[in-house]
Amino acid sequence: MTRERRQNFIGGAAILAGAVAVTKVIGALYKIPLGNLLDKEGMAHFYVAYNIYNLLVILSTAGLPLALSRLVAQAQALGQENQKRRVFRVALALFLAMGLLFSGAMLFFPGQLAELLQDPMAAPAILALAPSVLCVCLLSAIRGYTQGQGNMKPTAVSQIIESASKLVVGLSLAYVLLRLGYGSHIAAAGAIAGVSAGSVLSLLLLGSYLFVRRGSTSGRDVPRSRRQIAGRLLRTGIPITIGAGTMSCITLLDQVLVMGTLQHQLGLSAEGATALYGEYTFGMTLFNLPSSFIYPVTVSLIPAISAALARRDTAGAGRSTQTAFRITALLAFPAGVGLSVLAGPILQLLYPAVPETAAAAAYHLSVLGIACIFVCLSILTGGVLQAYGKEYIPVFSLLCGGLLKIIANYALVANPDIGIKGAPIGTLCCYVLITLINLIAIHRCLERKPDYFAAFFRPALVTAMMAIVARGGYLLSQRLAPGSRLAVVPVIAVAALIYCAAAVVLGAVRREDLLALPKGEKIANFLQI
Repeated sequence: MTRERRQNFIGGAAILAGAVAVTKVIGALYKIPLGNLLDKEGMAHFYVAYNIYNLLVILSTAGLPLALSRLVAQAQALGQENQKRRVFRVALALFLAMGLLFSGAMLFFPGQLAELLQDPMAAPAILALAPSVLCVCLLSAIRGYTQGQGNMKPTAVSQIIESASKLVVGLSLAYVLLRLGYGSHIAAAGAIAGVSAGSVLSLLLLGSYLFVRRGSTSGRDVPRSRRQIAGRLLRTGIPITIGAGTMSCITLLDQVLVMGTLQHQLGLSAEGATALYGEYTFGMTLFNLPSSFIYPVTVSLIPAISAALARRDTAGAGRSTQTAFRITALLAFPAGVGLSVLAGPILQLLYPAVPETAAAAAYHLSVLGIACIFVCLSILTGGVLQAYGKEYIPVFSLLCGGLLKIIANYALVANPDIGIKGAPIGTLCCYVLITLINLIAIHRCLERKPDYFAAFFRPALVTAMMAIVARGGYLLSQRLAPGSRLAVVPVIAVAALIYCAAAVVLGAVRREDLLALPKGEKIANFLQI
């Protein structure tokens, strides 16, 4: 591949965050109409299939892309062109093998997988997702290679293409199948087939990009053997995969426990339990949104730290870490608190076709909004530990958090006075514990320790101001326009403006952060920072 201009850490994160913003808008145009079409039963079938798919994708791609980007970044920093290319080829072979294995599992055993999760009607949706696992594995290899070189643009473009295809194909199929009289489980399969279509198209385009940009110039370095490279990839990637895979396994097990507890302990029918779990998934859709903007920070952070450590630049690695903490706090705090204080009106705005389901999901989102702050922090802290070669600590913290989640959910959901409302509480407890363990480990293990107070205090203060304005503004809007679903829109806009203004005035945003962004100097001068 020809040498691309290397984006710095914040610039790379900004490119990926911009892509995430676009894909989330597209995702909203996909999932919100889909929720109105399928309602809680159809969405429950959708998420059962998606949870299985997510587990298999994580098992095959969670650790190796990060390990690949880390090794490529180290080779790039040391000028080892031959090593860099061999790392990619070895990783690509590993991804291909895992993709074939896990796609085959979904293709040949959809019914058995659906039975395991106590939702046999999810089998068509599982089958529709089978091709996507193989494509995502190969996509991850290419993305890890380009990210390791500091080039985030191919990942960003491919993510947008993937989301757009999912929207057009998936939503169209779901709508047509429902109009033809098929049940919600078949419509859910049509909707989720859009995911497979998007991954196929994204792979074709990103593969073409890699082929066109391939370089013919050889370096002078002698690369390590393929066995040595595979060993390094697996030693780095397996602990990360175990950690991420553990949480996905726990999520699936948690789903089985919640569904089973609702049926066997509380005496609900399978349809009743599915309906209650479907209400919970409506809250989960928005709960997953803020953390999507933290993954770009982590993806850009790991190769940046790895390259700095390869050059023995511990000061540079420390600066990147501190900046990542500050950016994460600035993004996660207002997003999580905003979802929590405006949970009901946001859901009513997004799901007008199913108002009863939206009202029931409001409680879940109010708890999950706070939980998503800790999800974002757990993602970041896990990425920092992985970048510094402490891969096994996030595995331990995830195991501890997952175990607490299962215990809390089982105890709370089985209580007739709490029921399904215990599920988001268990999620909150889980991620609080994971974050605390990781923060303690970072403080003890890193030579240059991040300043948690400096990173978190000002964003927390500004967020508290925003929350008061948001909640008070909404209550006022209901007095002026009672029952209006659109009243929450200007409230969100005003709260966001106040947050941004307060963040600048109180110094939560620094000039050096803005200078690393595209057109950052103009933005900093305009804001007089």
